[in-house]
Amino acid sequence: MNSTCTKPLLNVVDVEATCWPGSPPPRAVSEIIEIGLTVVDLSTAERVERHRILVRPARSEVSDFCTELTGLTQDEVDGGLSFGEACRRLASEHASGARPWASWGDYDRHQFARQCGATRTPYPFGRRHTNAKAVFTEVHGLRKRPGMAQALGIAGLPLEGRHHRGEDDAWNIAALVLHLAGRDGWPSDRASPSPGPTAAPSSWRPP
Repeated sequence: MNSTCTKPLLNVVDVEATCWPGSPPPRAVSEIIEIGLTVVDLSTAERVERHRILVRPARSEVSDFCTELTGLTQDEVDGGLSFGEACRRLASEHASGARPWASWGDYDRHQFARQCGATRTPYPFGRRHTNAKAVFTEVHGLRKRPGMAQALGIAGLPLEGRHHRGEDDAWNIAALVLHLAGRDGWPSDRASPSPGPTAAPSSWRPP
């Protein structure tokens, strides 16, 4: 369902991408293969929507390592949208350009920026991005930024679903956002610099 942009809604996004235990194979690049999105209504402190968009890679294949990590297979993502179509869906169905959004760390933001630049695809998000990992670290007074699963343990929250599945991770990150909001720690509006096309994240990120 589509929600109006007049409500205090936040898109929480988590992506999974093709990855390998070491360097990519020749001529292969890391590409988004799943976009998980949970919509949070900050006024009611609820997770009101959850979505999953599978994305068909064009310059890489799903490795055995990637399948073991994410559960995604090549056959599954072959049925997904092209990256450009996925970005258009984010904009048209999930108001990604208008709503603020959050992710656990900056990997997801940089991965979108790099892939949009490489494929000349319009960047689907606006400037209002919040690094939920950084906020959690600050609010809890931690020395090191925790992984999502570790943060759930610190917050006393369960890990729902499968870790490294984009849809489930976005749902869990949204729970952490609400945890932070309940402690008056979630920023009302935080804008990150506009991403450039040259951002180059690693092919995968640790838990």
